[in-house]
Amino acid sequence: MIETRAGGQDAIRRRRECRRCGHRFTTMERIELRLPLVVKKDGTRTPFDREKLRAGVAIACRKRPVSASAVDEVVREVLDSLIGGTSEVSTVQVGKAVLEALRSVDLVAYVRFASVYREVQDPRDFLEILQPWLDEASP
Repeated sequence: MIETRAGGQDAIRRRRECRRCGHRFTTMERIELRLPLVVKKDGTRTPFDREKLRAGVAIACRKRPVSASAVDEVVREVLDSLIGGTSEVSTVQVGKAVLEALRSVDLVAYVRFASVYREVQDPRDFLEILQPWLDEASP
């Protein structure tokens, strides 16, 4: 049996052989993480959904020079920051973790995600989101 790590060390790819017929096949084994429950704004609790998180990040990165592996890395960073001893996280914590991870990936994706996360209603809200970068750019 050959074992190799795949997907940033969170999965194991195993090459196996059937003992009865000798057919060789590959399995991918993911480490099962105990993901926390997400506490929504209305107080309801839902299981953490990695695919929903990935879809939200991918939408923010759509039509941007951001690779699929970079999107996966953002998801991995968010999961790493949220997984710990806590059994529940709020949507606010998830949103902040995504913004922190997107900050270094792409500014436009960051602003897109922030506009939904912060429920932007007015153009001045965009200026508030961009203010840290505007301060850095001014001499």
